[in-house]
Amino acid sequence: SVLLCYFRRRLAAESSTLSLLGPSEKNEERQDWMSCLRNEKLENILLIPSGTVQDHWPASLKDFVHTLRSLSFPREQADLQTILGDVNVTPLSTVLSQGMNLKKKHEVEVLSSVVSSVVNSVGESTVVDVGSGQGYLAQVLSFQYKHSVIAIDSSSHHGNVTDARAARIRKHFASQMRKSGSGNKCPDAPTTITCRVLSTEMLKSLTNVPLEENDLDLDAGALNEGPKRSCSLVLAGLHACGDLSVTMLRTFIECEEVKAVVSIGCCYNLLSEKTSEDSCSKCGFPMSAGLKSLGFSLGKNARDLACQSAERWSSLGEDAGLQNFELHSFRAAFQMVLSKHYPEVLATSPSIGRQGKAFRRQKQRKALETPSKLETSRKDIDKKSTTHTSSSFEKFCLSAFSRLNLEHPQDLDLTATWNEANAFTELIGPYWSIRAALGPVLETLILLDRLMFLQEQGDSLEVSMLPIFDPTLSPRNVAIIAKRL
Repeated sequence: SVLLCYFRRRLAAESSTLSLLGPSEKNEERQDWMSCLRNEKLENILLIPSGTVQDHWPASLKDFVHTLRSLSFPREQADLQTILGDVNVTPLSTVLSQGMNLKKKHEVEVLSSVVSSVVNSVGESTVVDVGSGQGYLAQVLSFQYKHSVIAIDSSSHHGNVTDARAARIRKHFASQMRKSGSGNKCPDAPTTITCRVLSTEMLKSLTNVPLEENDLDLDAGALNEGPKRSCSLVLAGLHACGDLSVTMLRTFIECEEVKAVVSIGCCYNLLSEKTSEDSCSKCGFPMSAGLKSLGFSLGKNARDLACQSAERWSSLGEDAGLQNFELHSFRAAFQMVLSKHYPEVLATSPSIGRQGKAFRRQKQRKALETPSKLETSRKDIDKKSTTHTSSSFEKFCLSAFSRLNLEHPQDLDLTATWNEANAFTELIGPYWSIRAALGPVLETLILLDRLMFLQEQGDSLEVSMLPIFDPTLSPRNVAIIAKRL
């Protein structure tokens, strides 16, 4: 609550300062910022979300960037052993880590040790891996830490993959135990359940799941049928998307059998939000009575922006940074195309999907195959007037038309459109960097709202909020950990 009060005071102070400026002064200030940043080195532009400023920048710009950074929750990885005590991060064996990329391996190694520590501190409990995906976390908790685990996911395909992978791992462990002469008792594989978690009631029903049955494809009604044995639960969520993280926290509060929760949220853009017309008390934001009393709202753009990561921006190299800004330029220019040729589509706020990753992968492959050509294209991008860039824009537009199921207009001159937009592309980098600097502040607000919601329940809970992952590997690294006392 102290953090949120501080947050509110700082925002109010900043708003008051801005309100003292007249329209002409605000416009002049924005022009000063852009005049400075449009000629800034790319490496310095990419550091803006991290709070890094340059001496020659306008004072108001430096103050703005520093204020945003000061309002953001620190993301440096915490010393878990010192803070939580019984946490021993153990490297995963090659068998358990098979199929994981570096990011996933790091996340599962750290989170499994934290969850195991929490389980040990609250007494014997079954861990529920909420939104388990392919079961990586669930399997490490089962086979390495020897906990009883339920892996729950809405995708039956993920459940099948989890079971098949667990069977291979179990076979390996059984073989190792026979060779070592330690017997045939092998750790149990996770119980997999396929259902969509749409309410706290669905998670509550897991306290009575028949753990001897594996690979359950159930709905909310089926979970409450048949003979069961009640058990204590610890809920764990590794980047449970949108409202799923919120549902975990509410279930912890509403169900006595849930002894602890370890939640790392993700996809804030998918959060449901209470609006003036919406009286729903179960929306994903805000959760806390404190924030609800303020009538505070974010809106879709702010929720999208909360997913931005300062660490991810600062880790971009020059080539990746140029490609990133180039893609944003393409999307802005494509908006001009829609405005002229398909205004009725533009009114629906069309989404053309995540084309950026595909384009980046294509360029990375070309870079590996012909590095000299990449250097040439990079210089061409800097000049903003190359055949390479115009050709890439044309491919981007054709792909976007296909995704929107639109015909390519016969009278459309994409080269002319790009030339028209070209004069403004040097502003894209500064604009997106300043915009991205707001992301950590907005994520902080969402996390503090969740923390306050738990703290408002009284002194019977122990609640903490810790950055548990290396932010350069896993930007969504803040875990909310709560236990019953």
